[in-house]
Amino acid sequence: MIIAGLSFLLSLVLVAVVLRLSHNNSWYDQIDERKVHTGDVPRLGGLGFSLAFIVVAAALGFIAPFREGYGFRFLPVIAAMFMVLCLGVVDDFRPLTPRKKLVVQIAAALLVVLPGYTFRRLFFFDLGSFGVMEWWLRYPLTMLWLVGMTNAVNFIDGVDGLSGGISLLIALAYGIIFPVFSAVNTLSILCFSLAAAVGGFLVFNLPLPRARIFMGDGGALFLGFVLAVLPLIDQGTAEGSVLPLPLPYAAALLLIPILDVTAAVWRRVRDHRPIDSPDRSHVHHKLMSLGLGAAGLDALLWGLQILLNLLVCIAVLTPGPRSLPILGAAYALGIGFFSTVHFLHRRSNSKKPQGAGTPGSGA
Repeated sequence: MIIAGLSFLLSLVLVAVVLRLSHNNSWYDQIDERKVHTGDVPRLGGLGFSLAFIVVAAALGFIAPFREGYGFRFLPVIAAMFMVLCLGVVDDFRPLTPRKKLVVQIAAALLVVLPGYTFRRLFFFDLGSFGVMEWWLRYPLTMLWLVGMTNAVNFIDGVDGLSGGISLLIALAYGIIFPVFSAVNTLSILCFSLAAAVGGFLVFNLPLPRARIFMGDGGALFLGFVLAVLPLIDQGTAEGSVLPLPLPYAAALLLIPILDVTAAVWRRVRDHRPIDSPDRSHVHHKLMSLGLGAAGLDALLWGLQILLNLLVCIAVLTPGPRSLPILGAAYALGIGFFSTVHFLHRRSNSKKPQGAGTPGSGA
């Protein structure tokens, strides 16, 4: 907890420095079709908490014994984190084309998978050859996971405190789950340090949701990437290498951004629009159009994330195939929530006079 506390304090200091620099240089967030705020708000808060976490992660990478999956093998992952952060910060100042961002994200993902940080199993229990991922599947699947989650968390960064709060809760769930499978707790410390760093940033959103500084693309892309990396870090034990969290369990924890980005991609493909085109049909836009304010929206989606955390934690602690119905309940909860919001939003729009709906809110 001392390390997590240091992460929190370092984040506080760095975000405060970035806030001062942003005001001095008028580095404010640009308002577009995706944004729901007004006024001049700095956009580089992610730079502060991301640098705080990178410093802590790099230190842990050398303090931890090499047998735990860290040390020099972890250096490319640190470089990948820094690469994604730089990508987001550059994009905050000068929006990049989707192709350029994708190239950098793929390069960062390669720095993770080449040292061997990949998914390896589908479940904790033995299902024979079905449960084990062969190399030809786990490498491309892990690449897709890393790039997809990097962008998915960025998609839900539309309301003060939303993506930061959800990311903090997911990091806490990781930190609670990982010690179940290994006496080595370095990875758990890393997760709590991430939660603490994000907490240091969220202090500047108090009282929620009145942000004095946004995390920007730098922070949102960084959080998505790191949350995708953490389940891939194996830990050494007497029996060998242990992968703490197989894909279905990690995906269940990240179900909110996954479902939101899936709906966004489907919506744009259906409407023959570019996948990166902005609209106001993300889950937070729909909830706001149904009458929820930013504070209520945060509370609702944070509550959903807490329920997902609980179900996944119970599934992890349940031995054998008996965990599958509990894991399935997490997916059913997330899909049911998004489906309900979609149909309530659609019914609400159908009752409005023609042209009175939210722009781009047809799905």
